[in-house]
Amino acid sequence: MKNILFLVFLSLAFSCSKETPPNIIFILTDDQGYGDLGIYGATDIETPNLDQLARGGAYFTSYYATQPVCSASRASIMTGCYPDRVGIHNAYGPGSKVGINPEETTLAELLKAKGYATGIFGKWHLGDAPQFQPRKHGFDEYYGILYSNDMWPKHPQQGTVFNFPDIKLYENETPLKVLEDQTFLTGALTDRAIDFIQRHKKSPFFVYLPHPQPHVPLYAAEAFQGTQKRGLYGDVIREIDDSVGRIWETLKKEGLDDNTLIVFTSDNGPWLSYGGHSGSPGIFREGKGTNWEGGHRVPGIAYFPKRIQPNTRIKAPAMGIDWLPTIAEFTGSGLPEKKIDGASLVPLLTGTTTKAPHENFFFYYRTNELHAVRHKNWKLYVPHTYRSLNGREGTNDGFPIPYEMNTIETAALFDLDNDPSEQIDVAKQNPEMVIKITKIADSIRGVLGDRLTGIKGSEVRPVGRVN
Repeated sequence: MKNILFLVFLSLAFSCSKETPPNIIFILTDDQGYGDLGIYGATDIETPNLDQLARGGAYFTSYYATQPVCSASRASIMTGCYPDRVGIHNAYGPGSKVGINPEETTLAELLKAKGYATGIFGKWHLGDAPQFQPRKHGFDEYYGILYSNDMWPKHPQQGTVFNFPDIKLYENETPLKVLEDQTFLTGALTDRAIDFIQRHKKSPFFVYLPHPQPHVPLYAAEAFQGTQKRGLYGDVIREIDDSVGRIWETLKKEGLDDNTLIVFTSDNGPWLSYGGHSGSPGIFREGKGTNWEGGHRVPGIAYFPKRIQPNTRIKAPAMGIDWLPTIAEFTGSGLPEKKIDGASLVPLLTGTTTKAPHENFFFYYRTNELHAVRHKNWKLYVPHTYRSLNGREGTNDGFPIPYEMNTIETAALFDLDNDPSEQIDVAKQNPEMVIKITKIADSIRGVLGDRLTGIKGSEVRPVGRVN
């Protein structure tokens, strides 16, 4: 009997080892808020494909972009690290002398080593110098723009605050043309992603689709203009939803749907200074550029029929640092040799646990400033200055509204279970918790540092630089 069971085990193990690794499609939007999808409460934007994707798989109600700004947030997805560990801060502009360190192992490099075809179609934003570009960091193909779509001569503050050069659309390392109008771009990126899927359908592939939208300036194709109650912003989201639908339909037609992991999320919360041209944080406080919940808490959807049950609603918090180890586990890939901060979300996604992968989540911004720590249901804000709209109404003409600067003078504590909108500071009522989380903050400062306190991290790796 034991011999029979052993042979059955060997047979199963051999069968599993011969299974085709899952395809990976990672769709990232730019500045999309928590409240911009129907599944997350939007009533003025139609998102049927994303709503169906979420209901067919898992969706997080407490998923965090790692930082409330572009380059730093994207670095965490690619490396599995807090951006401060890999020396990436803020949002890189054209001609930046810094970018992703070639010593870091990216998600694309891990999958490429596993035999995956790898393609990126969209906004890179981890450095535009030759050594920082996508094909130097694990991608076989690239089509898109190298930094944000507003870093161009049409910026409303061009000539006063900025002096941006022309923005160019690239194919690999070759500029195809200067972008004058971006109306076609969401559709074109989707077309390229679909073409890549069809060309590599017989072997595992990794499609990274970081849409430049809905970052301002907003552009929607003519077929979507004027279709949503939210105005142009809603039209943009509707086109992104259609893009997801087109990709999903391609997977079904090619018989790839069951064995493909699709991830959909945003790089940070909405850029509220652009008024009606910005997204919605839902019930959460503030938006992009702050470490309040609205700056970090964004949609997080994962669809993988072979492993994730439909209607899996995940309340436990997770973060952008966690995608690399999650995808590594799903694909049987190795992890980077260097230390990472993320942890696999596979147990949460597959229902074997309801526990968060970390007891603590750290919220940094700007140049290595620790602003907040989430410990279980508690979130502590340490003293710092932050920018705020202070409830002022915005316009919808695409011009930024000036921020006000606010300061947290002493530690502020919020109970996210009972006060997700962060309206009631309960620090005075919970002094022991303030002390406990302050010690946790001090512990991470010793690792990642904190410019506000003058503490330099002991394990932070330097960013790559142009020699």
